[in-house]
Amino acid sequence: MDTRISTGNRTDFIDTILQLGAARSSAYVCFANVHMLVEAHNDPSFRKILDGAAIVSPDGSPVAAAVGWFHGQQQERVAGMDLLPALLAEAAQRNQSVYFYGTTEEVLATMVARARRELPTLRIAGTHSPPFRPLSPEEDAAEVAAINAADPDLVFVALGCPRQERWMANHQGQIRACMLGVGQAFPVYAGLEQRLPTWARKLWLEWAYRLWLEPKRLWRRYLITNSHFLYLMAQRTIFRTGNNLKTVS
Repeated sequence: MDTRISTGNRTDFIDTILQLGAARSSAYVCFANVHMLVEAHNDPSFRKILDGAAIVSPDGSPVAAAVGWFHGQQQERVAGMDLLPALLAEAAQRNQSVYFYGTTEEVLATMVARARRELPTLRIAGTHSPPFRPLSPEEDAAEVAAINAADPDLVFVALGCPRQERWMANHQGQIRACMLGVGQAFPVYAGLEQRLPTWARKLWLEWAYRLWLEPKRLWRRYLITNSHFLYLMAQRTIFRTGNNLKTVS
C-alpha cells in the first residue's frame, strides 16, 4: 500500500527508539494499524507524514502479517500498547527521561502514579493535557517551550490518529526529543481500559473488543476501513501473482 513499515523484533525497536532519544534527535515514531495505512493510502499528505517517520512500527496484527506475506519474512506485531511499558522500564535502566503529552489529566495522573510505583528510578520530566481544540500559535509555542525546558529524551503523545501523527510531524525540528504516537496506550497503561488476553490478541480479536467498547464511534471505521484494507491486500496479491506468472513464462 506504498507505506514503508519498519521490521525487526521488539528488542530492536526498543533499542533504536532509545538511541534516538539519547541523541535528542527530533524524530518521531508511528505505530501503524489498518486504519492508519488506509488513511495514508487515501490521503497523500498523511502518507508523506508516515514517510517522514524514523520508525513505522507494525502495530496491528494484519499489518505484521502483510509484511510477512508480501516480503517473505516473519514479522511480529510491535504494538504501542506493549512497547510503552517496555520503553519506560528500559528508560529507567538507562537513566533516560520521559514526558507524557495528551489525553486527560486523570489519565496522566494515574499513569504517573503507576510509573512511580513500579519504576521508582524512572525520570518523569513532565506531563501535559492540551485542550481538545486547535491551539493558537502562541499557545503552541508555549507548549513547545515547556517540553524543551523539561528536557526529556522521549515524548509519548496520545492525541488519537491521525491528529497525533500530524502533531509530531509539525513539531519535528522544534521538539528536541524522540516523539512517539502511542494513542490508546495511555488509558491502557493507566489501567482505565482493559486489554484482551494474549490468546485473543493472537486471534486478531482486539478490533472486536474495541468495537464492543465504543460501537457508535468505531463501527464505521471497522466496517469500511477494514473492508477497504482487505480489498487492497487482495488487489495487491493478484497483481503480484500476475507479475510472477509473467516472469515464469
